[in-house]
Amino acid sequence: MKLLRILFRILISLLALLLIGLGLSRLILEIYASTRIYTPRDLPQGRVAIVFGAGLYRDGSPTPVLRDRVATAAQLYFSGKVQKLLMSGDNRFEYYNEPGAMKTYAMQLGVPEADIILDYAGRRTYDTCYRARSIFGVQEAVLVTQRFHLPRAVFTCNQIGVSARGVAADLRPYQRRSRLMWALREWLASPVALWDVWVSHPTPVLGDPEPIFPPEQASLP
Repeated sequence: MKLLRILFRILISLLALLLIGLGLSRLILEIYASTRIYTPRDLPQGRVAIVFGAGLYRDGSPTPVLRDRVATAAQLYFSGKVQKLLMSGDNRFEYYNEPGAMKTYAMQLGVPEADIILDYAGRRTYDTCYRARSIFGVQEAVLVTQRFHLPRAVFTCNQIGVSARGVAADLRPYQRRSRLMWALREWLASPVALWDVWVSHPTPVLGDPEPIFPPEQASLP
C-alpha cells in the first residue's frame, strides 16, 4: 500500500512537471510573437506571404481553415501588402495535394498564377520555414495562418533565419470542438518547436534552389 502511494505521488509529480513544461513552452512562444503579429491594416508592406497548409477534404478541396488562410493572403495581395504568395503544404501522396488546392482557390479569388509559388514539401511548420529560406531564398516574410498557430510559426521562422511577422486568418467562427483540438495540438507542439530550433536542428526534404526573387531583391523594401 505504501509503495502504491509513493508511485502515485511520483506519477502526479511527473504529470505536474509535464503540464508546467507544456505551459511554459507555449508562454515562451506567445511572448516572443506578441510584438510580431499585425492586423492586415497595420501590417508593413512586404514582398512574400507564406501560407501554411491546413488539410483537405476527401474530394481534394481545402477545409474552411485553409480557405481562410488563402483568402487572407489574397486580401494582402490585392491591398498591395505583398507581391507573391508562397503556398506551402503536404504532397506526399498522389491524391493529397495541399499546395495545388491552395493555388486553385487563390486563382478563383483572382490572384494571378504568376504570383503564386508552390512548396510541395511543407509537411510541418518547421519544414515550411526552413524550405522558405533554403529553397526559395526568402529572407523576410508575412506568415498567414490562424491566431492559434501564429506564435509557433512566427517563432520558428524567425529562429531559423526568416525575419517573419504574422497576420491572423480567422475569418469566421470555428467549431468549439475544433478550437479545443487545435489548442491541445499547439500545447503539444510548442516544446517540439523549441527543441527543433534550439537543440536538434533537423533537416527537412530539400532540393534545388528556386529563388522567388533574385538574391539582391529578396529582402523587404
